Formats: sequence, C-alpha cells, structure tokens
Amino acid sequence: MTKSKKTRKFAEVKRMLNPKDSRLKSTQEKLAKKAEEEKAKEVRHVAPAPASLFLSANTALAPPYRVLVDTNFINVSLENRVDLVKGMMDCLYAKAIPCISDCVIAELEKLGQKFRLALRVAKDPRFERLPCTHKGTYADDCIVQRVMAHRCYIVASNDRILRRRVRKVPGIPIMYVSKKKYAIERLPDQAVG
Repeated sequence: MTKSKKTRKFAEVKRMLNPKDSRLKSTQEKLAKKAEEEKAKEVRHVAPAPASLFLSANTALAPPYRVLVDTNFINVSLENRVDLVKGMMDCLYAKAIPCISDCVIAELEKLGQKFRLALRVAKDPRFERLPCTHKGTYADDCIVQRVMAHRCYIVASNDRILRRRVRKVPGIPIMYVSKKKYAIERLPDQAVG
C-alpha cells in the first residue's frame, strides 16, 4: 500500500468580514444614528397661517363679497338660465362682486363659437376684471394660486376637480349651481335656509 499524496493548499486563509460591511450590527447602528442626526438638522418650512383665519372661520370675508368665477360656472349658469349677479345676491343675502381673471376670459375665447354667449357674459362691465401676471392660460391653477395668496374670495365653480383642490385651502367658501339656483358650502355663520 502506498501512501496517498496530500496536496498542500497554498494561501488558504480563514475568510473574514470587512469591518465596514453593512451586515455588521455596529455598522447598522452607526448608519441609523447618522440618519437621525441628518433628519434633526433639516429645517422644516411651515407656511404661516393667515391672520384672517380664526379657528376655521375666515374673518376676511365680509360683504360686499368678491366671488372668483370659473369658466364652468358661467356655462352652467347659462344652461340653467340663472343671472350671475342676481343669483349670487339671492344666495349670499348681500352684495356680491363677480371677479373674472384674464385666464377665464382666455379659456372662453379658446372654446370658440359655441361659448360666445358665455364670453359676452364674462365681459360684462359689472364684473371686476383681475389681471394675471403668470404664464399660461389654465384658469384652475390661476384661481387656486390667487386664493392661496389672498383669502378674501369666494370661489364659484361647478368643476369637481377645482372644487376638490379649493377644499384643501382652509377658510375659502365654494359656490356652485344646484337645482337651477346657487348653493354655497363652508361659509362661516351662514343662515340655514
């Protein structure tokens, strides 16, 4: 019987983990601690609450009310044969000044001949024209930006998406057409009826 040959294994070393390996518990703790420190250093920017908001009531709203009118609101009012100024006064029991931004006028002009009557109503001299300084003619964004900046308006719209966006802004009432007359939601201290 011959002896079996043993081959010698060169450079055989016990495998070790790198001290900076992410699988080590101490490294995980250091990373978590570092993340907490960075989170604590972050500066939080919270928008200041307007002085006109007292609890949930907007004290900046007082007669004569300024009503920001949307394109959709004008069209639905014409379909239901409701006069804008008279309908607003009946709904609010006070004087209302309809305000129409340049974006709403531009949107009505883009819609063409089908909405020429709505455009004529929007250009009524009894309505207040609000100039727009931003780029683009998307009326919904214009109305939301204006309401965020100045909380002294009531927003008149039948557009579901716009109404959902305005509801997120505290203290802004929303007017809409319902059953051939105007209805309003979120007006503080409103008379029931």
